[in-house]
Amino acid sequence: MISSPPIDTAGQAVRPQSSPSDRVFFAIGFLCLAASVSVWLLAIRAPLWLDETGSYWQISGGFRQLWARQTISFVAYPGILWLFSEILGTSEVALRIPSVLAMLGAVGLLYRAAREIVDADLAFIAAILLSLNPIVVFAAVDVRPYAFAALAISLSIWTVLRLRRSDSLGLAALFGFSAAFIVYFQYLFAVILPALIVCFFVLHRGTRKVQARQFSIAVAAFAVAMLPVIPGLHYLFRTSGAHSYMPTPSFSDLLWTLAPGWLLPAFIVTVLAMAIRSKNGEDIHLDRRQILACTALALIPALTLYGVSVATPLQVFATRHRLVAIPGISLCWALLLSPFRSRFPRLLFCLVFVTGTVLQCWLSPTAGQHMYTWKYALQFAEKNASADNAPVVLCSDFPESDFARMPIHSAKSSDLFTQLSYYPLTVPVVPMPRSLNGEAIRVGSEFLRQASQQHERFLAVAYYPSWKTLAWLERQAAASYQVRKLGEFDQIDVLEFDPRPAH
Repeated sequence: MISSPPIDTAGQAVRPQSSPSDRVFFAIGFLCLAASVSVWLLAIRAPLWLDETGSYWQISGGFRQLWARQTISFVAYPGILWLFSEILGTSEVALRIPSVLAMLGAVGLLYRAAREIVDADLAFIAAILLSLNPIVVFAAVDVRPYAFAALAISLSIWTVLRLRRSDSLGLAALFGFSAAFIVYFQYLFAVILPALIVCFFVLHRGTRKVQARQFSIAVAAFAVAMLPVIPGLHYLFRTSGAHSYMPTPSFSDLLWTLAPGWLLPAFIVTVLAMAIRSKNGEDIHLDRRQILACTALALIPALTLYGVSVATPLQVFATRHRLVAIPGISLCWALLLSPFRSRFPRLLFCLVFVTGTVLQCWLSPTAGQHMYTWKYALQFAEKNASADNAPVVLCSDFPESDFARMPIHSAKSSDLFTQLSYYPLTVPVVPMPRSLNGEAIRVGSEFLRQASQQHERFLAVAYYPSWKTLAWLERQAAASYQVRKLGEFDQIDVLEFDPRPAH
């Protein structure tokens, strides 16, 4: 791996002079990294999607409402988002800037972490791999806490790798705090904690006494920092069934997580190029401890989420949750390139991977989009309904709504209809659950009875998981209303219910 730097007569490490090849590599590497970050910005102006409006809803009540409005995540990210919104405003771009900055910090810290175990070339490649991972590209401009979770993960990895050659108790305390901060931003990311413990014990080179002292300090710091999130964790476990709505993952989903997009083709091209170029294989020396540590960071969180999703009804292998394993996966791929000592294969890998991935992103028909959005459907419904103040029957897009009683008089401020906090409706709103259940039938039947008596026109708006509810409304209202579809926006249907002429 890395050879020790030369030492001068004063006992100080001698900084090697940069060669022309160093400057060329880092120039190309910097361009590749800049191209990677440019992909993040494709969707920075996109309208907010549902979960992003949930983040806005948490801060829309002001600082005093932050704690009361925390749902299944801790208040750390809403506090950060509120602070930035006070400075930058609440436009889509302004709300995304905190995530961009946090992900830039995550990439920089992963580079520093990689420098603890590989040379500067491979550390740069690890940073590029992290930057261009599709999950990271999405999270980097997502108005949710995942970019900050990635920052905390990179910080934890850097501290645990630094501890392998440090006796510092302060660094051990930072390790404990940073590990806890991961959970502050996403409770499920606690699955990486066993991997961090493996790294600590596998890589530590100090005496057992120093190791035990540092681990005790880290555990104490972690325990203290975790106290504020215990109520949230308890709530999540108690209501876990209400938050599960993803399909069971396939094995191909796991493979894509470990080697997404152009990563594997770029590696294969590099191996083939080196096989053709050189007949004499180089001596390969890999540090088993480093391999074990990086593999743990990649596989323990990924396989835990995958195994739970396959073996139980809890579906936690959502794409956004797999972010917890991406820093470790990036380090693993950098280690796989370490046998290639010359600059040629490393540059070849970078160019193939970055060029293919960036062009695919820039030329994609969905470039500039960031998931589906309620913006256009709600704006259309507002324009159509505002003339006569027609009510809008609105199906919630959150699976949690199927387990709650509908907020008839407070839908516009409810956490089940957060899209209305950013894209508001001025007309009356009739809230409905996501699924066609007993609550939906109760609320819908009562509203139809009143609307029919008043001979009142109304609209119904629902995302595709709730189209069964729209069909039920259409059947129930067939005798009194003429129904027509006014439009579809990102699979969100807008129907008009116009009273039939009285005979």
